[in-house]
Amino acid sequence: MSVVTVQLGQCGNQVGQELFDIICSDAQEGQRKTYSAASCERFFHQTAHGDLVARALLIDMEPKVINRSMSMAAKSGRWSYGESSHFSQKQGSGNNWANGYCVHGPRHRDAVEELVRREVERCDRLAGLIAMMSVAGGTGSGVGTYVTQCLRDIYPSSFILNHLTWPYGTGEVIVQNYNSVLTLAHLYQLSDAILVHENDTVHRICSQLLNIKHISFSDINRVIAHQLGSILQPALTADSHGAYSRNPLGELVSALACHPEYKLLSMCTIPQMASSSIAYSTFSWPGLLKHLRQMLISNTKMEEGIDWQVRPPADSGRSRSLAGGSFNTSLANLLILRGKDVYSAETGGIDDPALYTSWLSSKEAFSLWKSPVPFNKYEKSATLVSNSQALLRPLDDMVGKAWNMFASRAYIHQYIKFGISEEDFLDSFTSLEQVLPEGLLERWP
Repeated sequence: MSVVTVQLGQCGNQVGQELFDIICSDAQEGQRKTYSAASCERFFHQTAHGDLVARALLIDMEPKVINRSMSMAAKSGRWSYGESSHFSQKQGSGNNWANGYCVHGPRHRDAVEELVRREVERCDRLAGLIAMMSVAGGTGSGVGTYVTQCLRDIYPSSFILNHLTWPYGTGEVIVQNYNSVLTLAHLYQLSDAILVHENDTVHRICSQLLNIKHISFSDINRVIAHQLGSILQPALTADSHGAYSRNPLGELVSALACHPEYKLLSMCTIPQMASSSIAYSTFSWPGLLKHLRQMLISNTKMEEGIDWQVRPPADSGRSRSLAGGSFNTSLANLLILRGKDVYSAETGGIDDPALYTSWLSSKEAFSLWKSPVPFNKYEKSATLVSNSQALLRPLDDMVGKAWNMFASRAYIHQYIKFGISEEDFLDSFTSLEQVLPEGLLERWP
């Protein structure tokens, strides 16, 4: 089954290009015939000459990033984008969600939907769609939300996964918190699951783990793409009966998004290090999983700085919701192990019932995927995708900042002129209140 990716805005197109590059490179590494075939069927279709063409659409309101992404893909010599799989205009969305959602989206709906239909028709069987975007700007957030709404209308029974890149907390765009709140509130009604990367976290990984001195957006995009690839590449699941799973998005959603009010997914991958250090490093499964478990319960996004003092509560003290608690309570976790001796690896205690809410058994809350094929040159690697409290604090900060601006009526006129009313803002705040625990909401003014 195949996955169609929709890349939206500057960030979505740049991350998407890096993702396909890593997937293609990983699939063609060494003698991996079965693995490679499963990966290529999932993410590429082949021309009559055997060339790989990404099952992807590139959408932006300016052509520069799309042209660069298509050029870089073609220059790789391994894969390319389809010649007619892109849509762009001459004028951007001005970092305004309302401009993207109310103006550009409806204006170009027919053209974008036709591109999507054409790409889906190339699939023998559609596993689902991935929409990749940033929430800070106007095209990724506004047009991205509108396109997701169109995808849900056209394919009501298909799985839709949204991958969101959250902006730096210190700010890239003055109205980024407005754009983020409007995006998340709408996607919560449309998407089956929302997978989030935070720029601040990825920046720290580049600096502290990869030892990059002058960090560029390309560096950040490669880290995001590496983590995404570790989830999306073929793996053996509980339902795949010894063959690589043919329904990756369906199994991902069913494993993690088991409650309609909890769709935000975070992730972490270990090990991560400079490519020059990989050949000189060795890892054991018990060591990797010990670190990964502690990263989960202490809500630490990378190996450095783990708080080893955090412990799960006694069984009698287990939280009955995702609100509160002194450690990071999980609703569901998906552990993906790849590489040498993977079949001998245990779960590392990540299936411990004490880590989960009491109203869902750990057998239902924990899922394990494995692949004996090393990923992206790492002999052993472990990825944890988590539906937990990890994103509630940054979400609360984002919503709180947006609310403070809204209470002062700052920049509201820029949204009203494109068709968004104050009531639309209030509806979005109300929608996200259902996600945030009451203890956090009390801190709002």
